[in-house]
Amino acid sequence: MNSASWQPTSSVDRGQADADVRVALAAAYTGGDSYARAIAALCTARLILPTVDAPAEAEPGASKKGDDHDHSDADSHGHPELAAVLLRSASGEKAVLAFTGMDALAAWRPDARPVRCTRDDVAATVAETESSTTVIDVAGPHQLVIESELVAELAQGHRLAELEDGSFAWVWVDGSSGA
Repeated sequence: MNSASWQPTSSVDRGQADADVRVALAAAYTGGDSYARAIAALCTARLILPTVDAPAEAEPGASKKGDDHDHSDADSHGHPELAAVLLRSASGEKAVLAFTGMDALAAWRPDARPVRCTRDDVAATVAETESSTTVIDVAGPHQLVIESELVAELAQGHRLAELEDGSFAWVWVDGSSGA
C-alpha cells in the first residue's frame, strides 16, 4: 500500500477497501497470529466512521456555544446536525463503528454519511464517547471486534506491527526530548 493511498485527505481515495486489510480481517478468527495480523493491518489503514442525522435529543458535546471548536456541524442551538454511531450491548457497553470501505458502510446503512479517518481518529471517537469497543465492518464482509484492552493501546497512539521474525510489537513515536 503506498502511503498516499491511506491518508484521509488523499484525492485518490474512492472509498474502496484495501484488499490486504480485507484479507487480514477474513482470517482474523482462524487462530494463531491472525487476529494480531488483522489489528496490525488496521493500524495503517484508511477507515470510515459513519455519521447519521443527529436525533433532536442529541447532546451538544463539542458544539456547545462558547467553546473553541468549529460549529459548522451544529445547528443554531448548539446541537450537532450529524452524530457518530454507537452500538450498545445488552450489558450497556458502547462500541464505535468503523468500516474498511464504502461497500461495507452501505451494506450496513446506505443513508450513513462517511467520514474518512485513521485508526487514531477512531480511537479519539472511542474516548470522546466513553466507549469500550470498536466494531469494524459490523455488517460484513468480515466483522472484527476490538475490545477495551487493545482499544486502550490504540488510543495512546500505539500501533501493532508485525516484525520480520513474525512476532508482533507495539510501536509509537517517542515524543520525549531525549529521543
